Amino acid sequence: MADEAGETNTAVENSEVKHADPEVLEVATDNDTADDDQGRKDEPVAESTWSAPILSLARRATETISSGVSYGAALRNPTSGSTSTANSPIEKNSDNDCNSSVAGTKKLPVLPPKDPMSIERSNLLSMMKLGIKVLIQSSLSLGRTLDSDFPPLQQFFVVLEHCLKHGLKAKKSFISQNKSIWGPLELVEKLCPESADIATSARDLPGLKTGLGRARAWLHLALMQKKVADYMKALLDRKDLLCEFYDPGALMMEEEGTVIVGMLVGLNVIDANLCIKGEDLDSQVAVIDFSLYLKDPANSETPKDDAKMTAILDQKHYIEELNRHLSGTVTDLQAKMDSLEKTNSKLVEELTAATDRINSLREEQEQLKNENRSILQSSQKKEEATLQDSQVELETYKQTRQGLDEMYNVVWKQYKEEKRIRQELEHELELQVGLKQEMEVAMRLLEKDTHEKQDTLAALRLQLDQVKTLNLQMFHKAQDWEREAERKQEEAVQLEQKMSEMEKAMVELEQRLQNSERERRQSDQSDKDMRSELEGKVDSLQKQLTDLDTLRLGLETELRSEKEQRQSMQKALQREQDNSIELRTQLQQLQGLHVELQDLKHEKQQLQQTCEQQEQALQEMGLHLSQSKLKMEDFKEVNKALKGHAWLKDDEATQCKQCQKEFSISRRKHHCRNCGDIYCNSCSSNELALPSYPRPVRVCDICHSLLLQRSSSTGS
Repeated sequence: MADEAGETNTAVENSEVKHADPEVLEVATDNDTADDDQGRKDEPVAESTWSAPILSLARRATETISSGVSYGAALRNPTSGSTSTANSPIEKNSDNDCNSSVAGTKKLPVLPPKDPMSIERSNLLSMMKLGIKVLIQSSLSLGRTLDSDFPPLQQFFVVLEHCLKHGLKAKKSFISQNKSIWGPLELVEKLCPESADIATSARDLPGLKTGLGRARAWLHLALMQKKVADYMKALLDRKDLLCEFYDPGALMMEEEGTVIVGMLVGLNVIDANLCIKGEDLDSQVAVIDFSLYLKDPANSETPKDDAKMTAILDQKHYIEELNRHLSGTVTDLQAKMDSLEKTNSKLVEELTAATDRINSLREEQEQLKNENRSILQSSQKKEEATLQDSQVELETYKQTRQGLDEMYNVVWKQYKEEKRIRQELEHELELQVGLKQEMEVAMRLLEKDTHEKQDTLAALRLQLDQVKTLNLQMFHKAQDWEREAERKQEEAVQLEQKMSEMEKAMVELEQRLQNSERERRQSDQSDKDMRSELEGKVDSLQKQLTDLDTLRLGLETELRSEKEQRQSMQKALQREQDNSIELRTQLQQLQGLHVELQDLKHEKQQLQQTCEQQEQALQEMGLHLSQSKLKMEDFKEVNKALKGHAWLKDDEATQCKQCQKEFSISRRKHHCRNCGDIYCNSCSSNELALPSYPRPVRVCDICHSLLLQRSSSTGS
């Protein structure tokens, strides 16, 4: 890309030089046209020399300046009759010049006089062209930097001051009329804010009392900044503001002003170092010295020197364009560096925020883990307590079951005894058939006893149902404990098995009771048949009934105690149900916490991935930054090499800078194209390709090693 830019810059500069040559030669063409107007159509003009038309141009300039003064006086004093007397010598002088320059030519008809303002503008324009050309050529031949004592530079400022004063309106005051170019130059501060420093420094300079001195100081400072053309262009673009300071026919109000601004662009080639503080800018006399522009044809430069000068100018333009391109790239890289630093700072802030968030999430995760552990410990403790309670309840249930079994055995024994007694009564009823009435009473009593026994059996059935409900509740409770913990599940399975066995036992008991009821019905039928036999045994049965009443009372007391135990068991079951509900809620909370933990882990993984991606992006940005910094350093070194190293003159060096050997006829002087110093042939025998030269050029040993190191570092 740099090579392409250099090629384009060289092409542009060559085109600029080609376009600039006709502008420089316009002086000769203008002079030829002026000579043609005066009768010199037959004289050819040499292309190589331009001193011959300068003589006629200088004569015309003096004549037109004097004529302009006379015309200005005539315009100011229209009633006076001095116009004819002032014009007559001018015409005579012009006729004499025409007669002296052209011999044997025909006389042309006399042309009507032109506008003096236009003549003055053309003269000032031609003088400005000559001044800029002489200044550029002399500065390139002598050196790059110019000081304030350089005569072509002084004459350039004088001609520029005359151009700015042309057609300037006078400011009226109580004392006198004042013409100063400081007024229009002050407008540049408003139009171009970057010129504020020049204006303030021109105002604050000590020793300057007049506006003319400030204007001269402003022009000196603008030339040192290489922005005279830019400021003048900004001033000419606002002709509505210039109307306050200039007359309608002034040079700054016409096209000649824009032409002068275009020529002032060529002054950017010159480097000026002017000292303004010690000079008396107020009292300087602005007189144009034509001796600088009048040259002898015998001493004029040869075409070879012109070719060398054009080559030097081309090289100078190429270097300046390359420097501008490099400065533009440096500014672009600086802007990119600023943007990269901003993005880097933003990424660092985001990284810090992400790390803070990760740390906070880690702390929350640790807190959740601690809470989870505490909840697990509390749940384990509660499970152990519930297991202990369940074990105690099972033990109590076993004890109650044993008591019920014992009671059932006692009832079963009583039932067997009653059966045996009934068999005895049947035998007795066979003997006492005749005692029907007593037997009827006995039967009634027996019916009452059987009803009471049925009531006791119903109460036992109710107790068995309650036990079943208790067993079912315990079964449900065991199922809930199975969800909460694996140990409870195993114990609940064992309890279910036991409960199933209990149910089977209860079913067997019910079947036995049904069998007993069937047997009772059969016995009732047999009793009905044997009423006649049982009437004789009523007395003995009454005694037995009293015994049975006592037994019944004992059974009722036992049933009451069983009821009280059942109520206590129901209360204990309710407590166990409440505990199971609490454990369910805790389990749900634990499940929710587990889901939240999984979500947090997923978010943590995502944040880790984003952090890794950001770290990779930062590493890539760091690599890009390092590469851009290396490029910036290379550009800075190249810029320093282009700016800082000055081209050493041949007269200033008497010995080689490296080996310190004096130069002679055999030991020639050679310039290093990189640093600009002078070396001998042995110390500058290397050649390298530089960005300012299209081909490999001579380089000293020191620059050769430095450039090789730089190229190797950039290549690595």
